Amino acid sequence: MTRSSDSNFSVSSSRVSGILLHPTSFPGRFGIGDLGPQARDFVDFLAETGQQLWQVLPLGPTGFGNSPYMCYSALAGNPLLISPERLRDNGMLSESDFADLPNFAGDRVQFDQVAPVKMALLEKACENFKNRANSDQKHQFAAFCESKAYWLDDYALFMALKQTQDGSSWHTWEPAIAQHKPEALEQCRRRLPAEIFYHKYLQYEFFHQWSDLKQYANAKGIEIIGDIPIYVAHDSADVWANPANFCLDEATGEPALMAGVPPDYFSATGQLWGNPVYNWEHLQQSDFAWWVSRFRAMLDYVDLIRIDHFRGFEAFWAVKQGEDTAMNGGWVEAPGAEFFEVLREKLGKLPILAEDLGVITPEVEALRDQFEFPGMKVLQFAFGSDPANPFLPFNYPRRCVVYTGTHDNDTTLGWFNQLSDYEKGNLVNYLGSISPDGIQWDLIRLALGSIANLAIIPLQDILGLGTEARMNFPSVAEGNWQWRYHAEALNGELSDRLKTLTKLFGRAPIT
Repeated sequence: MTRSSDSNFSVSSSRVSGILLHPTSFPGRFGIGDLGPQARDFVDFLAETGQQLWQVLPLGPTGFGNSPYMCYSALAGNPLLISPERLRDNGMLSESDFADLPNFAGDRVQFDQVAPVKMALLEKACENFKNRANSDQKHQFAAFCESKAYWLDDYALFMALKQTQDGSSWHTWEPAIAQHKPEALEQCRRRLPAEIFYHKYLQYEFFHQWSDLKQYANAKGIEIIGDIPIYVAHDSADVWANPANFCLDEATGEPALMAGVPPDYFSATGQLWGNPVYNWEHLQQSDFAWWVSRFRAMLDYVDLIRIDHFRGFEAFWAVKQGEDTAMNGGWVEAPGAEFFEVLREKLGKLPILAEDLGVITPEVEALRDQFEFPGMKVLQFAFGSDPANPFLPFNYPRRCVVYTGTHDNDTTLGWFNQLSDYEKGNLVNYLGSISPDGIQWDLIRLALGSIANLAIIPLQDILGLGTEARMNFPSVAEGNWQWRYHAEALNGELSDRLKTLTKLFGRAPIT
């Protein structure tokens, strides 16, 4: 897949809107949303309502806790998003393979129940591919493996090894393998050819299906915003295969310095993420080659990129190994300006959105503005202080993206129901009154009607759902990323209301 050369709009000057929804939240009979028919139905809903953006969370293969921000690879796709129905349509599965599916919950992803069933279907599809693939399919698979070899070879071997090690983290493996020694790795490749093939096949199917879906969306005027977490998981193919890029303990392979943020809105003790921070000096010596490859790969399958924790490119919070919270960390400067200059030289003008929430300094703002990256405004943060609050719509610059809330926030309805009397009073005074349509539609109107060039609304708010539909509780390790909607929720009445507001506030496509 190649990057589209003609974007529908400029991230810095066009007035557009869209919806935030991760593919796991789609309806469907396999217990988790995937890239099958319901994904296209959602794209149709976007087009019908005049939206031009679809924002997703990171699409990588998730580990413990199922967080898309803690993946086994920064470049691979999540096999659980592969559509069995699409595999049926291309002859790798049959309808009879779905005869005994469990009666999965329709509104939550029960990952522990879904994963065994889904992976068994994918294993069967892989075996069928070996036996049934025609010459064109074999050629496409070989071409995919060759074009992605720079990350796929390490990833497939990493996942094959994890299977043989009962899922244990790479730093606990036999030293020669943990240290990525070439001779040891070659022995592993000779020992695990079937397992390696399987993981390459899963990536081939994921990217084939995602490419088709992206082309379908682009053809309908929808551009996709992907998400790059600044950090990668310690237990990932990225860290295992490129240890010099990270601050690791040479003796144990564990993070010597861990990533996180100091105490903030979300947590009184800060957030200790556990990811290793980058060895920026080493990355500079290679002209940031690893990072450039990461962005180049990402721009092959999304149209725009949201950088999660953008401020970490100016300075990052580093916590020494052994700490239990993020409180005892410190700020370390990063060569962000130099990096983005290199990135622009190699990739051209960058379609990047900067997640600039949290502890933001003038230096972070200067880095963002130097490269004309739109920052983020969240309406749920707007009503707790005074008129100087930067999240109030009358304080926005045009070059920004406004959200009612993000995947880390409660839904607007859940947020409103737990507001303090002070904030609720500020909000009601600002609005004049709360409409009978519900507070979520008041905030959607504020977002769409603001001067922000980009407006993104979580689907949960459009559906008017409460805290039960929240996607993530930051700093809570388990029980997140589970929400799903029912297909009938995207009805004509909802479509008409969103379409009317999108047109009213000048965010619909010009026809």
